[in-house]
Amino acid sequence: MTEQTTDIAIVGATGYTGRESIALLLGHPHARIRRLYAIDNIGKPVGEVFGRFFGRVDLVIEEPDYDTLAKECPVAFLCLPHAKSMDVGADLHARGIKVVDFSADYRLKDVPLYERVYKTKHTHPELIPTAVYGLPELHRDEIADCSLVANPGCYPTGALLAVAPLVRRKRVDTTRMIFDAKTGVSGAGRTPNPKTVFAECNESVEAYNVGVHRHQFEIDEQCAALFGGPVSVHFTPHLVPITRGILTTAYLELTEPMSAENVHALYAEDYDKEPLVDLLPLGRYPRTADVSGTNRCHIGLYVSGRRVVAVSAIDNLIKGAAGQAVQCFNLMCGFEETEALLA
Repeated sequence: MTEQTTDIAIVGATGYTGRESIALLLGHPHARIRRLYAIDNIGKPVGEVFGRFFGRVDLVIEEPDYDTLAKECPVAFLCLPHAKSMDVGADLHARGIKVVDFSADYRLKDVPLYERVYKTKHTHPELIPTAVYGLPELHRDEIADCSLVANPGCYPTGALLAVAPLVRRKRVDTTRMIFDAKTGVSGAGRTPNPKTVFAECNESVEAYNVGVHRHQFEIDEQCAALFGGPVSVHFTPHLVPITRGILTTAYLELTEPMSAENVHALYAEDYDKEPLVDLLPLGRYPRTADVSGTNRCHIGLYVSGRRVVAVSAIDNLIKGAAGQAVQCFNLMCGFEETEALLA
């Protein structure tokens, strides 16, 4: 493992994922935040934008300057919205910068699908084959060897970890995969939204974008890659009145009956050595409160004959975004994978 210090620029530093990236990297012994870029709050100390950093971070928010970034920082976190990241990512990648992109711009391998789902033309489809989907539990070796990581969506992270052991072994009917997920309001980002203001979302649970949520296509594509063939995924997200966290319940049908103990043993084969995934004992199920503020994923299983219910819990801003980015950064730069992520 390398011991050098790596300078990092965070682009889009004033959003929730930028905030969480700053917080995690402050505790990283081999990372130094060199530049914080955004299009708002220019010139303000980051401790004024986010009070948790007052007296801790001596940096101001700057207007993006990619020439300076390229000279000073070998790594960039792009905490930018979809369609805003592809040009910046391509520019920095061409300059030899290692890029961790938080947007969906390089996640989907099917470019026409991306353009249809995100309703925008992809300006750098030539980079899609070189981008690695940044879920370390599935793509650890590829991440370590790449310079452009497509950080996964928060919903797909919880969904894929919940089903990967069975899908990759072809033990489930992949034409009947149902995902029910519930997320806190921080998943909508920091930009004001009428649906996520307290008076609208408090004491209410709402299903939204049923069957058409953008993350469904990401789950579908990654499950198909794991399975080695086409799959059919149905995904229903719900907004619940909590700040952070995602609880995903996957309903699966086995290709043949298995005991609960045997299904649990298959999951244990994959996850017992994973430092940031915790497989719970049979009869115990995850809670978002238990993973809040961590980069961990908790998984619980129910099995009855051919029916499996796999439940996962993650923090959408950490394992679903910034923490996973740091995990990928560690792999890309040769650091211990769990550096700054075990608290």
